[in-house]
Parts: sequence; C-alpha cells; structure tokens
Amino acid sequence: MNLTTKKSRLKGTIAIPGSKSHTIRAVAIASLAEGNSLIRSPLISSDTLSSVSCYKALGAKIDTSDDSVWKVTGTGGNITAPEEIIDVGNSGTTLRIAMGSASLVWPGKSITFTGDEQIRSRPIGPLMEALINLGAHCVSLNSDCKAPVKITGKIAGGSTPIAAFTSQYLSSLLLCTPLALQDSEITVNLLNEPGYVQMTLDWMDKQNIEYENQDMKKFLVKGKQKYSAFDSAIPADFSSATFFLCAAALLGDEVTLLGLDFSDSQPDKAVVDYLKAMGADITIETCHGHPGREAWAGSPSHKVTIKASELQGTEIDMNATPDALPAMAVISAFAKGPTRLVNVPQARTKETDRIACMAKELTKMDVDVEELPDGLVINGGKPKPTQVKGWGDHRIVMALSIAGLMLDGKVTVDTAEAMNVTFPSFVELMAGLGANIELSK
Repeated sequence: MNLTTKKSRLKGTIAIPGSKSHTIRAVAIASLAEGNSLIRSPLISSDTLSSVSCYKALGAKIDTSDDSVWKVTGTGGNITAPEEIIDVGNSGTTLRIAMGSASLVWPGKSITFTGDEQIRSRPIGPLMEALINLGAHCVSLNSDCKAPVKITGKIAGGSTPIAAFTSQYLSSLLLCTPLALQDSEITVNLLNEPGYVQMTLDWMDKQNIEYENQDMKKFLVKGKQKYSAFDSAIPADFSSATFFLCAAALLGDEVTLLGLDFSDSQPDKAVVDYLKAMGADITIETCHGHPGREAWAGSPSHKVTIKASELQGTEIDMNATPDALPAMAVISAFAKGPTRLVNVPQARTKETDRIACMAKELTKMDVDVEELPDGLVINGGKPKPTQVKGWGDHRIVMALSIAGLMLDGKVTVDTAEAMNVTFPSFVELMAGLGANIELSK
C-alpha cells in the first residue's frame, strides 16, 4: 500500500487511541494472573493482537469479541507449552515480554518463538543470557542471538546482570521473576528508555508485587508471588499522539487531542516538551475524563491544544524516546536552523535502523542531514515533495506522511500497510482533521 499526502491545514478535535505498550503489558499480566480480568479501551492493532495470540498459546483464555473490553482468564502462572511455534508477527514488545513468561513453563518443557523478517533481525542475546542465569535454558535456533528462539523452563530465580540496550529486556525480567520459586537480584549495567521500565513498575505496583528498586541500577524481586485479576482501562498512547502533535505544530489552525494523561509514565509525553523547546504553541488543560477513554488509575486526563508556529532548531536528548525519532526528524526538517537529535543509539535496532532510514529518506527530499552514530543533525529548510520508502516501519511511514502535508506537490510513502502494527486508524483520524491524505495500492 502507498500513503499519499498533499498540502493541508488541520483543525478539529480527536481522541487518541489506547497505548500499545500498556495494552501488551495488560495482556501479559492478565494472562499470568489467577481469575478473570477486564482490559478496557485496549488498542486494537496488529501488535496487540499478536500479544493476544501469543498468550492464548501459552494457556490464557482471551475474548476479544468486544473492542471496548477484552476478557482474560489467566493461567495463574501455570504456562503451557504449545506444540506449534508461536509467531509474534512484528511485535518486539510481545517477543521480549513473552520470553520471560515462557521461562515459567514446567521444567523440561520448551516453547519456541519466531516472528516476521524484522523481528528475526532484532537482538535478544542479553535477555537470553539473563534467563539462563536465572535457571531457564535459551537457544537461538540460528545461533545468532535472535529469533527464532527456544525457551526451556523453568527459571528458579537467583541473580543476573542485564544490559538493557532496549528497556524490554528488563521489563521482561521484572514481570516473570515474581513468579520464580526463589528471590531474584537483577543488576542493570545499561538502561535505555527508563520510562518504559517505570511503566512496567507501575503495573507491578498496582498488583502489589514486592520488589526493591535501587535507583534503576539494581532490583531485588521477591519470589513465590502471584498476579491477581484486575479491571483496568488502558490510557491513550503518547507515541501515537506524537504524529498529531508534530503535524499540528507545523500546520494546525487549532488541533485538540483528548484523553492523554501526563501523570502516566509513557516516555513519549516528552515530545510536548521537545516541541515547546522548538517554539511550538501548545496548551494543556486538565479534564476529568471524556467519552471513549477512561483515566489511568483514576487520574485526570488532559486536553492538549496545538497551533502552528514558527519552529527553531535545537538539541534534543532522545534516549528515552526512540519511537519519536522519525516524527521529530521530519519536523526538524521544517524548523529554522540545525536540530540535533542525539543519544538514541537504540533507534538503530527497532523495526528498522531508524537513524539510517530517516537520513536516507529526508536526503531524497533535499534535506541537509548528517547521520551520527547515535542520532541525526538536520538543517531545516524547504524539503521537496517526492516518493519515499517507508521501510515497512509504521513510525517511519506515518512520520514521512506529515512532510507531504506541508508541501506543494505530494509525498508518497510505500509499505503503508505497516501502520496497522500500532495505528490502523491513523489515516481516518488525520483526514478527520482536514488532512489531504489517501491510501492506495
């Protein structure tokens, strides 16, 4: 599929869909819990449905017939080993978290995971080593420390270091070790994206899981614990909101986003601060809920209003927000002066090498881009419309489409079907604000 955008102005109000990261954590915890859980306002996307299929294969019963609330009957931690290989599709979050869950399977039983081409290119070696240190057995079937990977139970607990080049490694360990037979000590030698670990800890706190957090450098997790059934709503997704924040900052007459909760630990809420540092006109008001989105843990949601303004280049440390790199790269191309997006080397091991891919595609648009080992330097100017590659990466596809909304002519992005991974309603919501945007084969 191709996604084509042309010059537009945006105006109106939209409700942001649920968080992918929260939805997958909710599915995992509900599946490990005892009893029946309700996940309200989940994100319906390829990635979240991959997590549902995965945890069904591990023994949970999950009813997704009602898009407004998923019903999960958990395993009580008694993971079963399916005969078939579990395919996580394009969901790296599902793979990493489910590897930890699979290590809880009965001793001697094995569970094998695979995924699409992108998943099979993403490293999992540090997580494999950590699970081995805790008593499981992990084998990369192609001997390259990537999927397909075979996990044989059962973790016992103990101690392990972890270099969390992606936060998903640490989140996986934190979610499975409470169900180990012994206490666990996890020493964190490297941690990128700490906000996503905090999101995991927030779920553990809601579950009254006992652990000690020593400044994100070491975790002591008590064993022989249990997860309990819950009834919880999924907060709106700041990662999805990023595209609307960036588009509106460039060409919004007045765009209002509903349902975002700034008390939530999602790292991509920092995009608002990034844009403000560039001169964006953004106001935030507190509101106590609205139709279609319940507040996280009873906290109020917020109404965010953005109007277009002249943006200035700046330097942004993006270590906590690698998913925002593509959109911030595009908006930087329209800012005055240079913008440095730095300290985000893990962006190279997402669905694609997002640093290299964004450098290539913006260069095609006649943007002056310097590729750094850990980021990009973008000299803003007047990008030119052209046909670009989406690289099968949902965030690159959506980010590049924003550029076309600013330009005379059109921008066409291929592999647009990748949007279904996290944001299948992107085109509909953007068009509802007045965007000249079209999907075609």
